[in-house]
Amino acid sequence: MVTNRSVPPDTVLPHITYRNVAAASAWLTAVFGFAEHYRYGPPDAPGGAQMYLGEAWVMLEAADPGEQTPAELGYGTQSLTVFVPDVDAHYERAKSAGATIVEDIHVTMYGERQYGARDLDGHHWLFSTHARDVSPADWGATITTQLA
Repeated sequence: MVTNRSVPPDTVLPHITYRNVAAASAWLTAVFGFAEHYRYGPPDAPGGAQMYLGEAWVMLEAADPGEQTPAELGYGTQSLTVFVPDVDAHYERAKSAGATIVEDIHVTMYGERQYGARDLDGHHWLFSTHARDVSPADWGATITTQLA
């Protein structure tokens, strides 16, 4: 696998709010290929679930009263990037399963081959594969910390 100095391999565990955790888990499994590790709360209305795709892990949380999803708000405030070994195959799977594609596959200036999609509650997902190793300075970023 290609490494890319412009995109770190470290993982963050995001917690994502959904109107219906069971429906979100089923959708993420069918469309994006995630697997559910566990869920908690009542079987008919789980309060949360932990999902994974390769080395990427996310927590799904049920929306609290008054909370809105990006689809209900009409906008989102973040994107989630998940690294997959074959972004082209992942794109075809998501597209054929009915995902809303918001960015077709392209190679970024910082060396990623990626596409973007929205899920059933409007969250923005990017799926990416390192295409080439690019120093941040090569595409105009200012390096402020030297990594070991």
